[in-house]
Amino acid sequence: MHQYKNALQWTIFFILLAVALAMLLFGNIILKILGFILLIYVLSGIRVIYEYERGVLFILGKYIGLLSPGLVWIIPILQDLRKVDLRIQSVDIPPQEVMTKDNVPVKVNGVVFFRVEYPDKAILNVKDYKLATVLYAQTVLRDIIGNVELDELLQKREEIGERIRKVVDEITDQWGIDVTGVRIQDIVIPEEIKRAIARQAEAEREKRAVIIKSEGELKAAENLQKAAEILAKVPEAITLRVLHTLTDISGDPNQKVIILLPTDIVKILKKE
Repeated sequence: MHQYKNALQWTIFFILLAVALAMLLFGNIILKILGFILLIYVLSGIRVIYEYERGVLFILGKYIGLLSPGLVWIIPILQDLRKVDLRIQSVDIPPQEVMTKDNVPVKVNGVVFFRVEYPDKAILNVKDYKLATVLYAQTVLRDIIGNVELDELLQKREEIGERIRKVVDEITDQWGIDVTGVRIQDIVIPEEIKRAIARQAEAEREKRAVIIKSEGELKAAENLQKAAEILAKVPEAITLRVLHTLTDISGDPNQKVIILLPTDIVKILKKE
């Protein structure tokens, strides 16, 4: 970027200002009128460039350099100043319908973030750098989404946004634009696709529930088998289990008739 020294501009300003004041103070009526017109002409060239801006200066339509922030003066009519904002700007990418790789129509919108890195290129190389950046981002978004499937689009929107940013940034470099980010905001899919996704998710939940239930039943069967083996090895354990069961049954208010046989009689009956 070529910085233009504004010292000569101010020299011309003060000379013209002095002439205008002299004509107003010491001239006749015609000179005073001319002095007043000259004074208005001189003061109309004063401009203020803020810290976050740069001024692109032209003289008779030819680019001559950039002006730094501060109070500047340009020669009216002969010179023209275009201010360029250097702050990061965000512009919406309008919603557009795109066909994904697996032939699902989706409506997508987003936001592109960029800043002007070279003000002279942004003014000289493209007519409207903001509009051109957004339109190009819109085109690249449509191309990239058309090469991914719906599942990938829904799950990896940040990665897809970064891919879009890289492609757009390569092109906008020649415009002096630095694309800092592209974000995919809303993805609108048809209602029938939503219902299909919901059915798929429900089937997946049911499948997981069946698997969890079967795993629980298998674990319970293994525990019952181990308990049966322990009870078979220790006969007294059966008696303790019976007593525990009687304790549980006794809590029920319904009437019951319980006949208890000694374990020895049970063994004799088994032998017979």
